[in-house]
Amino acid sequence: MTRRLPLLAAATALALGLIACQPAVEAPQPEAGAAAGAEGTSSDTDIAAKVNAYAEVPLTADLSHLSDGDRDAIRLLLQAGEIMDALFWEQVYGDKDTLLAGIDDKATRRFVEINYGPWDRLDGDKPFVEGVGPRPPGARFYPQDMDKQEFEAADLPDKDGLYTLVRRNEAGKLIVVPYHVEWAEKLGKAADLLRQAAEVASDEGFRTYLRLRADALVSGDYQPSDMAWMDMKTSPIDVVIGPIESYQDALFGTKTAFEAFVLVRDIEWSERLAKFAAHLPALQRGLPVDEAYKAEMPGTDADLNAYDAIFYGGDANSGAKTIAINLPNDEEVQLAKGSRRLQLKNAMRAKFDRILVPISDELIADDQQANITFDAFFENVMFHEVAHGLGIKNTLDGEGTVREALTDLTSAYEEGKADILGLYMIGALGDMGELDKQKRMDNYVTFLAGIFRSVRFGASSAHGKANMLAFNWLEREGAFSRDPDTGKYRVDYERMEAAVDSLSAKILTLQGDGDYEGAKALLEEQGLIGPQLQSDLDRVQAAGIPVDIVFKQGPAVLGL
Repeated sequence: MTRRLPLLAAATALALGLIACQPAVEAPQPEAGAAAGAEGTSSDTDIAAKVNAYAEVPLTADLSHLSDGDRDAIRLLLQAGEIMDALFWEQVYGDKDTLLAGIDDKATRRFVEINYGPWDRLDGDKPFVEGVGPRPPGARFYPQDMDKQEFEAADLPDKDGLYTLVRRNEAGKLIVVPYHVEWAEKLGKAADLLRQAAEVASDEGFRTYLRLRADALVSGDYQPSDMAWMDMKTSPIDVVIGPIESYQDALFGTKTAFEAFVLVRDIEWSERLAKFAAHLPALQRGLPVDEAYKAEMPGTDADLNAYDAIFYGGDANSGAKTIAINLPNDEEVQLAKGSRRLQLKNAMRAKFDRILVPISDELIADDQQANITFDAFFENVMFHEVAHGLGIKNTLDGEGTVREALTDLTSAYEEGKADILGLYMIGALGDMGELDKQKRMDNYVTFLAGIFRSVRFGASSAHGKANMLAFNWLEREGAFSRDPDTGKYRVDYERMEAAVDSLSAKILTLQGDGDYEGAKALLEEQGLIGPQLQSDLDRVQAAGIPVDIVFKQGPAVLGL
């Protein structure tokens, strides 16, 4: 679970929502007693509105089928997760208690907790606490007074390691400090908790993983535990824990942040997902594009499972919340073992109920409201992830990879491919009898509503651009229309089917040809939010629909 390939980074961001960036030798601290304005000011009112824009949901799951040992293991894993949460605070801000003690306004304190600091993660990291300046791009991974030139000039082994901090010694020179040295005591406690959980957990593979992950926390060598995690196939519970993603390091994008997920496997849904991987070769052969663009054959070892999350901590819990996980990030582990795709069903359900359905009420035609279903939402997210394995990875001219040819456009087109090929897969599997063909309209209408959710706050990200390319292409092809009287959108089934095929062929051809200029021109033409759509998105904002969710979580919520 180390750093993700650049190609895959945005793929996870699709389902996660947004993950942001960071402070350094010492983060800027507010003056004692300072808050975001005096009591009752408009600033306080604005922050209260921002807090209310996050819908609070209890993070629960059915634990009745678990053994006593697994329930005991969960208690221990929750404690280890809390340690990751505290370490994340140290990485991205510093002293949480000092920050909160200097704030009188209750809403501002709560907003600090949601954002793990005094910067609004969903509003360009704008500071919202008096006395706090801009968010340092290097977080606390580097000295705050260090610039890129000083870093690049320093001859320091492992200075760009995933699990090291850059600090200054007493002489002011840059030095490297491994995470497991800087936080030896706390990581030692977390490791002890994992080892205790390994003693009581029911699954042998999970026990092995926990012991190796404990070793990793205190040694900094995570690869053996990543390998063991990939081999773990049957455990009813799971934990993703440690320093994993590098989004918080906006200076160099290398330092990883601590996080934790504690998960309970949904056996019924997982069994429904497991059978789809075997169909990937057939789906590749059936892609609606010329034979040359589908000659590469995908593997069939994709590991798809559904889980209910019962704890989010640290990086995973900051700002917008993840609804799917695609790990590990270690390229060597991926080559040796593949990857696991974990769909977080209860978090997905919360976003569906609290955000997607209200948006649909505003923007989807009344007679198609019944087509907005959770099953369709779940399938659209899941097949997006699986669709990354379809298509073409190397250009037809033999000159290199699609990534090398499309450079800065790679992520947008990879996301766009996964979006539209996900819909293609749903259609093809329906024709094979593996999915209910009669419910395909649900996927189409829910996909359209999902675009409104994804681009609600702009289309600057790779996935946002991909969403807008899909929206504008489908609109041009008549796949949906907008009623000028109601301002609501209606999907045309037959035209949607045809448009899915034509956009699939267009993206796969651009990728296979390595056509940078053509790809750039298409994004510049159709990757933007037009004035009509922006007006409709403004209606969504005015309706007060939540921007995201926050969790009420812990042993008490779970009844432990």
